[in-house]
Amino acid sequence: MLRMLCLLLLLPALGAGLPAPPRPDSVAIIYNSEIPESKELADLYAMGRGIPQDRLIGLPLPDKEEISREEYDTLIRKPLAAEFERRKWWDRARDGNGHLQIRSTRINILCCMRGVPSRILHPRPKPPEGEPAPPMTQEMQLATKSASVDSELTMLGIDGQSLVGALKNPYFSQNEPIAEAKLPILLVGRIDAHSWDVCKRMMADALAVEATGLWGYGVVDIAQKLPQGDQWMEDIARDLTEAGIPTLVDRSKDTLPVNFPLRDTAVYFGWYDWNVNGPFKNPKFRFKKGAVAAHLHSFSAAQLRNPSKNWSAPLLNKGAAATIGNTYEPFLHLTHHLNILNRRLLAGYSLVEAAYMACPALSWQAVVLGDPLYRPFLRLDGSGRKEADDKVFRALRIAKLRWPTDPLERENQLRSAAKRMNDPAFLEAVGLDLLARKNTALAASTFGEAKLLYTDQLDKLRMDLFVAMIDREGKRTAAAIQGLRDAKLRYSTLAESEAAAAWLNILDPPPPPPAQPKK
Repeated sequence: MLRMLCLLLLLPALGAGLPAPPRPDSVAIIYNSEIPESKELADLYAMGRGIPQDRLIGLPLPDKEEISREEYDTLIRKPLAAEFERRKWWDRARDGNGHLQIRSTRINILCCMRGVPSRILHPRPKPPEGEPAPPMTQEMQLATKSASVDSELTMLGIDGQSLVGALKNPYFSQNEPIAEAKLPILLVGRIDAHSWDVCKRMMADALAVEATGLWGYGVVDIAQKLPQGDQWMEDIARDLTEAGIPTLVDRSKDTLPVNFPLRDTAVYFGWYDWNVNGPFKNPKFRFKKGAVAAHLHSFSAAQLRNPSKNWSAPLLNKGAAATIGNTYEPFLHLTHHLNILNRRLLAGYSLVEAAYMACPALSWQAVVLGDPLYRPFLRLDGSGRKEADDKVFRALRIAKLRWPTDPLERENQLRSAAKRMNDPAFLEAVGLDLLARKNTALAASTFGEAKLLYTDQLDKLRMDLFVAMIDREGKRTAAAIQGLRDAKLRYSTLAESEAAAAWLNILDPPPPPPAQPKK
């Protein structure tokens, strides 16, 4: 088995042809000319991606995340449209109503650098003095003029559009490169995060991982909140597993517990909590280089300068290279359909193309954070530079390609590899695949085998937590409680034992404190 896997890893590309990437000269970069670091970031990005210097535009902007509609029009929209005209980046003509419309364009993608405001606020009308503000209904929220700057810029070349509410995205659910789609819209991404250093790391990681490929575990945290969102997560779990990416799926209503000992996490999708929590609160946690991570929440990108608030900024601060989010309330049906996003990324599309294929609305609340041209799964075909840390995950992908419809043979081959290479990661992957196929008893046994081979206590704890998760989902509550108690005691010196304690508190909550006697 070892020899066969080594030979397979040397094979040329095994996958189908990838979509053509966007051309560097089809990208324009917007930065804040009042902030030197914003210009520096723009220059670094242009150099790294080979984007011509004449594609950079500096605008004098306020150093703040949120601006008014008037500021957006005066400081961003009008000057930017004037630059497009001056540089002859598009050809526009007036329609029957006298509105300018794009007939052709040389620029398909805009990249906003940190320093460019991200939110356009539409304040609520003030009630008459002395009267309470009426409650915000869904109709009122859908009729807002608030939007992300980026989503508003997608319609830069089209005049006469309503500013109220969302507009239909013609690129939604498409499956062709934006250059071939010939649509009169711009795809707008953003390199923005808690700090300038995080922004630089995001860009560097994207370039580095395109050379090697993104390899690691998938994690899907299903909230059991609403059928549509839950189905997106189920689709993601299935697609990652089918791609040969070993994937942990948590179907409990609570998110993964604090300090859950994840490792080599390359892909994360979850929902639905207001602020970052669970494994990502652990100070030691870091995503795998180049990771794609997203948590579905209404205001996930509302505070990009705070690494502990909402989700987008914290995920990037923990090492992710790419995420998506919303600046204000988007409503579930108008936010990114995460299953489409994941599917298009797996197919080899760039981050910004995949994100807009996944989002039904423009002039709305979405933002795309990370190198817009980043293609994380460029090397799923087996090509690219081989790294030692990726060898197990590459082998798992090869096994999936070699035995796609024969899970028993695939399982036997991977068990043999685990024994020959003395590597329990193969067994962990087999256990996760067995869970995906609903073979929970054999999965639990396999996690037990992996635990015996693992030497790191964190890995052993994770195997125990997997077994407790199986018992919990199988309604074997007593067994789950006993397993969690044992794990909490056995790994008490580890901060990650909090994960066992958190699940234990849900399944076997401590009694309430005695009532205080009345004075």
